[in-house]
Amino acid sequence: MASSLASKSILGSTKPGSSSLSPELRRLSSPAVQISIRTQTKKNLQIQATGSSYGTHFRVSTFGESHGGGVGCIIDGCPPRIPLSESDLQFDLDRRRPGQSRITTPRKETDTCRISSGVSEGMTTGTPIHVFVPNTDQRGLDYSEMSVAYRPSHADATYDMKYGVRSVQGGGRSSARETIGRVAPGALAKKILKQFAGTEILAYVSQVHQVVLPEDLVDHENLTLEQIENNIVRCPNPEYAEKMIAAIDAVRTKGNSVGGVVTCIVRNAPRGLGTPVFDKLEAELAKACMSLPATKGFEFGSGFSGTFLTGLEHNDEFYTDENGRIRTKTNRSGGIQGGISNGEIINMRVAFKPTSTIGRKQNTVTRDKKETEMIARGRHDPCVVPRAVPMVEAMVALVLVDQLMAQYAQCHLFPINPELQEPLRTASPVELEQPQNAAAL
Repeated sequence: MASSLASKSILGSTKPGSSSLSPELRRLSSPAVQISIRTQTKKNLQIQATGSSYGTHFRVSTFGESHGGGVGCIIDGCPPRIPLSESDLQFDLDRRRPGQSRITTPRKETDTCRISSGVSEGMTTGTPIHVFVPNTDQRGLDYSEMSVAYRPSHADATYDMKYGVRSVQGGGRSSARETIGRVAPGALAKKILKQFAGTEILAYVSQVHQVVLPEDLVDHENLTLEQIENNIVRCPNPEYAEKMIAAIDAVRTKGNSVGGVVTCIVRNAPRGLGTPVFDKLEAELAKACMSLPATKGFEFGSGFSGTFLTGLEHNDEFYTDENGRIRTKTNRSGGIQGGISNGEIINMRVAFKPTSTIGRKQNTVTRDKKETEMIARGRHDPCVVPRAVPMVEAMVALVLVDQLMAQYAQCHLFPINPELQEPLRTASPVELEQPQNAAAL
């Protein structure tokens, strides 16, 4: 902090050497008895806004609100020379958008994205990428009652408690519409992971209310996106998909809602991602997934069911495969041991609560603390999990690409120990189809 020092006598005198003071006072006012007064220059206070950014090396900041002019993100730290266009992001945005089936919110938005910086002639430049999606189907009047009373289990009350003010229409930043700013960069992160290391990220609905898909009915080694996208609930098993759709329809027609579980797997994740202690890979994944709206639980690997096993039953024994790679016979660790990826399939499950805003009468209080009843209006999902699938994939991708860049910077900047380490990069089918003189990442 800049400052200056000024010396002043305890008693201000006239000119130096003046005899107007008594000897005692002149002695007290001598230079040997002085007090230093620190005069401060004006300090500019800066408050860094928190909570809207994620990532260290591949950093994403989201902006916008449900009923504002639009939503989007700024991606900072993206490597240069990656082919990128709006269509690369639009596929996942279309999977996330509202109004895609009878079991999602009827709000009609095209969610058409526009890239306005960070890309030149179809290639990333290494500078911040700005992605924007306009809001086109707002109905602010649907939320007039919510400006007076709080929706039960929604963020209305806590936003008032924290900020003393809130955006009433659509729930503002607590709306799932904010996740557009996650899904768009997540699509880019998935592209980088696929092209650099052949990594694939797939999520699907494994539970809706009391309809639970048995784990042994899904082959994670051979699961495809086509199987997941084959029905409106995004469950890869057709029989259970019909049961899940029926469960959502049963509450949708009654103005109610149900929750569910999204399972996500990662194939061909590079070994070595994650760091010990506070930044373990599963901890980063949990934070990222639990930051999504309506999340209530996170498991990876054996999760809570592992507590029913003994150590002998739970341990994943090692073996050497036909290519000389160290593998595990089972995967109860979920592809992560000691907070670091081991090359096996990473698997996790994210629980989502029933949608808070429902068309049923409920007890609540007003902003001036009076008890009342309300029926929430507006357009909302009877079950969020079908649309949450690309959101979970996006958050997992953002974690992994950030960790990939960290691992490359720390542990692969110099030659690796080939006896214990593997190269992070493996040629993907996308690269193999490119001309040999194509620019490498």
